[in-house]
Amino acid sequence: MIQAKQTPLADWHRSHGGKMVEFAGYEMPIRYEGVLAEHRRVRHQCGMFDVSHMGELEVRGGAARAEVHRLVTNDVASLEPGQVVYTAMCNEAGGVLDDLLVYCLSDEVFWLVCNAANHSKISAWVEGHLGAGARMEDRSEATALFALQGPRVREVLEKWPRLSGHLGRVLGLEYYRAAQVDLEGIELLVSRTGYTGELGFEVYLPASQAPEIWEEIVEAGASCGLAPIGLGARDTLRLEAGYSLYGHELDETTLPYEAGIGWVVRPRAGEFVGRDALLQAKEAGISRRTVGLEVEGRHIPRQNAAVLAGGEVVGHVTSGGFSPTLESGIGLARIAVGLGDAPLSVDIRGKQVPAERVKLPFVPSHVKD
Repeated sequence: MIQAKQTPLADWHRSHGGKMVEFAGYEMPIRYEGVLAEHRRVRHQCGMFDVSHMGELEVRGGAARAEVHRLVTNDVASLEPGQVVYTAMCNEAGGVLDDLLVYCLSDEVFWLVCNAANHSKISAWVEGHLGAGARMEDRSEATALFALQGPRVREVLEKWPRLSGHLGRVLGLEYYRAAQVDLEGIELLVSRTGYTGELGFEVYLPASQAPEIWEEIVEAGASCGLAPIGLGARDTLRLEAGYSLYGHELDETTLPYEAGIGWVVRPRAGEFVGRDALLQAKEAGISRRTVGLEVEGRHIPRQNAAVLAGGEVVGHVTSGGFSPTLESGIGLARIAVGLGDAPLSVDIRGKQVPAERVKLPFVPSHVKD
């Protein structure tokens, strides 16, 4: 049996009541005080996630920009230093290998932040597809990542003493922008990004400094309601925000257009792996699409549950659960196109429960507040 990896904060999580589970090959906290309480804390105050299991791949060199641009679907060629872009990395058939963030740190240095479950696959893919003039270094083991999310996150940062000299730069960041900060000799990368639908910042830092910095932020933010948040609430928060999750909405057999992230495909920006297949698919028209559903009553749609129209199966739920904000069952589902306004239902334990199509996100987004 392969033993799960640990983030630099694993001991802290256990000693502070974190319920630990295996996730993407890592031992991670699923909850502390409870998923509902943690979810509501992020929506109304502020929470901090340890997401140090994510993969960070650095591509550098004179051809780094061109090579990264060629490997992802979104426009990297026009990125300015300090700019971040959400994108997909596809295979030649247009299927999604992973969804990831690309950070432009300088004209010749780019970071690709990938999902933990796909780290090995994406690392090998990037290294195997880089051309001359660019090289990759896997910085994942040496890097920790914290996500601070919630409406009071700026107050938390204002109360963090060691950040005071850089506060203006950090708080002044626009959405999907990043700043490199020297925190008394500790190099941080701080970005206005996140996965909850709330105002948020993410902090990349050396793994060796993670326990020290984590403790500082927890102490600084206590008066603002800051507390550690587990992966359980991270999932309910991202679902309410309508965000895709690899292995649910995204996989190698699914095109970005089918998963609801077609906006990250920019064929006019230049060549990239999978471009021809995606252009052909868009011209021919896709046969399935991703929608938001809210079910009646207290029923909870679950992944892989059948979606029906007129008694016929027309798709399936890709992600589902209870929405603490709406106090109802919600889900993302991939269904056939061309159904018009036909009433839908979800098969929940053998019962066809009526479901209403809902415009995404399920709850209002505050990422740009």
